[in-house]
Amino acid sequence: GVIALAAISIRESGLAKFLLDPPSPVVGTIAPRNFGLCSGGTRKTCIVDGDTFWVDGTKIRIADINTPEISEPQCAEEAALGRKASLRLAELLSGAPLDLRAVDRDEDQYGRKLRIVERDGHSVGQALIAEGLAHEWRGRRESWC
Repeated sequence: GVIALAAISIRESGLAKFLLDPPSPVVGTIAPRNFGLCSGGTRKTCIVDGDTFWVDGTKIRIADINTPEISEPQCAEEAALGRKASLRLAELLSGAPLDLRAVDRDEDQYGRKLRIVERDGHSVGQALIAEGLAHEWRGRRESWC
C-alpha cells in the first residue's frame, strides 16, 4: 500500500539514484567572473562551445552532457543550436561561484578536465538539457540533424 507508493514515488523522482549514488566530491570552486566566447590563440577564461570552457588556463569539459558542435557541425541546425548552447553556457557560468565535481576519470583523451559543473547547487549540464541545448552524455555523440 503506502510503502509501495512511496517507493514508486522515490524511484520516479530520481531520489533513489541520489540516495544510492550520492554526489561526487567537490574538487574545485571557481570564483564569480564573466565568461565570453573564446577567440584568438591564447585562451585563459572563455567558452569554447556548449560543453567546453577554459578557466584560468585550464580546459574543462562538462562531463554529463554533449552539446551541438560549432567547429564541425553536421548541418545548419546543429551550427545554430551550437551557437545558442555556447552563449547560454556563458550566461550560466558568469557572475556566480561554481562548484566542480569529480567524475569517474580526471581527464579525457584530449587532456580536458572532466567535471560536473554546479551553480547554486544545480547542474549547469542539466539546465542545458532542460532547455534543449544539450543531450545527456551516454558515451557517444548523438545527432543534432
